[in-house]
Amino acid sequence: MERLVEALEGVGYREGASLFGAPYDFRYAPAAPGVTARAFSDFSTSLTRLVERASERNGNRPVILVTHSFGGFYAMEFLNKRPLPWRRRHVKHLVMLCHGVGGSALIMQVLASTMGSPSPAPTLRDTVLSFGNRSFGSMFSLLPSPKVYGDTPLVITRAKNYSAENMPEFLAAVGFSDDEVARYRTRALPLTLNFRAPLVPMTSINGVGVPTVDKVVYWDANFTEMPRVVNGDGDGIVNLETVLALQRLVGDVPDQPYFKSILIPNTTHNSMISDDSALRVVVKEILEVNQATSS
Repeated sequence: MERLVEALEGVGYREGASLFGAPYDFRYAPAAPGVTARAFSDFSTSLTRLVERASERNGNRPVILVTHSFGGFYAMEFLNKRPLPWRRRHVKHLVMLCHGVGGSALIMQVLASTMGSPSPAPTLRDTVLSFGNRSFGSMFSLLPSPKVYGDTPLVITRAKNYSAENMPEFLAAVGFSDDEVARYRTRALPLTLNFRAPLVPMTSINGVGVPTVDKVVYWDANFTEMPRVVNGDGDGIVNLETVLALQRLVGDVPDQPYFKSILIPNTTHNSMISDDSALRVVVKEILEVNQATSS
């Protein structure tokens, strides 16, 4: 995020005065409904205090939340766990970069690779496997959601296809224990199925025009071998289908006050916050949001 911070400072934002950071531990997923999660609870408490303090330091004006990648998932869950009056009092806008809704087939390939198969291409490995290993709760939360993908085949073999609908069978097939599959059923799956619009104004900015994993083929069901990858559109990590799903699951919600989606051609997941051309788009949107009159 360093280049984005520099770009924002270049238009007048000042660290500690009008620009603040909210780090989170990517190993942990947000809490599922009715489940406690200490890491996410601590994050939520810290971010609540930061938002309120930032607002107070700036004339009690509501803040703009800007996220990138998995941070968007954290921000959406954070907002939906805050009371609606608090959200509308303290948050003017959510600007979410490089995040759709509903996970990715790429994560299924990553989890299969932990079974001993070759890793995805270096650029994907460096970005996605940096999230960690199969013990990290965040990995399960990034798996394809039935809410977005339904029964569309995502991992294809000669004898059986795996979709978001039969994810537990896939996890068992690539070597997860019964306890780990149960953790997916009770923690990750309810979280993805409970996705809701944040009910604060929101702008989604994503890259497109970059080959992005759409389906993975292990024809002989040998998950220790390199699969054949079928690419779709996206930013190399986030599939366009999950970006378009935001319109249905956020933009079309009657109580969602505002939703805007921006697609930047030929922009990768990482270049969104490092390339000058993408940063100009992002900063322009943030400035427009900042200057807009709150309803």
